[in-house]
Amino acid sequence: MLSPGEEFEGYVVDETIGHGGYATVYRAHDAANRAVALKLLDDRHQHLVQVARLRREFELAHRLDHPNIVTVYKRGSGWLSMQLLSGGGVANLATMANRLAALGQIADALDYTHNHSIVHCDVKPANILIHSDDRAVLIDFGLAHAISDDIGRRPTQVEASLPYSAPELITGHAPTTATDEYALACTAVELITGSPPFTAETGMGFIDAHLHLAPPRRSREIAWLPRVFDSIVAKALAKAPEDRYRSCREFVSLITRALR
Repeated sequence: MLSPGEEFEGYVVDETIGHGGYATVYRAHDAANRAVALKLLDDRHQHLVQVARLRREFELAHRLDHPNIVTVYKRGSGWLSMQLLSGGGVANLATMANRLAALGQIADALDYTHNHSIVHCDVKPANILIHSDDRAVLIDFGLAHAISDDIGRRPTQVEASLPYSAPELITGHAPTTATDEYALACTAVELITGSPPFTAETGMGFIDAHLHLAPPRRSREIAWLPRVFDSIVAKALAKAPEDRYRSCREFVSLITRALR
């Protein structure tokens, strides 16, 4: 752990702002007094797998230049610096209009990412932060994949968050752009209704739901939701990737139109 005032790789730490499963994020500033987010692996997670994941997070995000994708600045062994996002998480947005706008921005970011042959693979509310100018920003490319690298790839385990994991990830197939669309649909349902489409007490429960259950018809539970909401979501959550929408933007546009 770094303490306020401590120097690290040309940065001065201001405060701790977050802690995940394997890394701590600090607010820091550089010699030009530019504020950054400094992500540093914990001592007990300085293993090859975590170091490689952090390097991949930097390298893939560094290929992208989009207002709704986090900007990364520098990296070293076990650390990286990136854009500081001080507006909190997307779930903190108070109005439905703002949440729909954020979903639209993330859909644009994902389509841009897909056009650069990268799949994010971990789209969820926790990975969408708000910039001070109210822009939604997609973060954490630690599980992302370059599509060209995934030819013939069969993952041995599911690394993404289970409430948002597409069936093809669970069954060990290489992710596609439709994989992110599925996760975005789960995220949209959560931001609009208060919970993701599938809930379960165990990991196996989530796996069974994603593989075998039809998405719940939330319009039957929430009076103000139109019935068309259910059919729009159902297509984005189709078990087969080829049955989903052609783009994330198409899906979010339909949802936005239905809720106006």
